[in-house]
Formats: sequence, C-alpha cells, structure tokens
Amino acid sequence: MEKVYKTMKKIGGANIAIGVVILVFGIVLGILNIVCGAKLLKNKADITF
Repeated sequence: MEKVYKTMKKIGGANIAIGVVILVFGIVLGILNIVCGAKLLKNKADITF
C-alpha cells in the first residue's frame, strides 16, 4: 500500500509542475498576442489588400 502512495505523490507533483508550465506558457502567448494585435491596429492605415 505504501508503494501506491509514493507513486501517487510523484504523479501529483509532476501534474502540478506541468500545470504551472502550461499556465506560464499561456500567459506569455496571451501577452504576445495582445502586443501583436496592438501593432496591427496602430498600423492599419498602411495595410492594403
């Protein structure tokens, strides 16, 4: 039974670490998306199709 708890502890720690990495990655991508969108809006007069 102790082996099961040790395995669950390792998996839980890994899940928390993966969650933090995904959260940080999502925040960074969101900020980059906002910055790029702002640049497009700023220069929308120069865009021709």
